Amino acid sequence: QVQLVESGGGLALPGGSRRLSCVGSGFTFSSWAMNWARQAPGKGLEWVSGITSDGNNTYYANSVKGRFTISRDNAKNTLYLQMNSLKPEDTARYFCGQGYNFSGQGTQVTVSS
Repeated sequence: QVQLVESGGGLALPGGSRRLSCVGSGFTFSSWAMNWARQAPGKGLEWVSGITSDGNNTYYANSVKGRFTISRDNAKNTLYLQMNSLKPEDTARYFCGQGYNFSGQGTQVTVSS
């Protein structure tokens, strides 16, 4: 079955950086567009970024454009999210999605001084 395992979360200072990873298994990773979404406490799921199956096209929510970079390594079945210039409002649990199927446990990112 499809498994998505996110990692790389933790505590970051405002203005700091974190790099999230997501390893996919149980499906042909290289055939799927992948996405990141996040859920802040008390809020719904918010789409953050997406990437096509070949990695040639990327998409970002306005709230993270210019600060976050999505990438993938199909040889390693791994999706990445490089997060720079972090803000307190980026605090959330981050999920990766096979397409828009966000089925993993997510990884918590907390931005605080």
